[in-house]
Amino acid sequence: MGLPIINGRQLAEFARELRPAIKVLFVTGYAEKAAIRGSFLDRDMDMLTKFDVLGRKIREMVGPAM
Repeated sequence: MGLPIINGRQLAEFARELRPAIKVLFVTGYAEKAAIRGSFLDRDMDMLTKFDVLGRKIREMVGPAM
């Protein structure tokens, strides 16, 4: 989420201009309550704060196709 010129949310919005149905998974090392603020997450967006659940979260977002 910490990028040199734009933040991760801005990058997700740019990606959605090209692919409106894209699903977005943010990964952060910050504490969950500190990382999730108000309207940061939009539809089909989720946030992962622990790497040990990465595979489960990806399968959950992508669905049975995996």
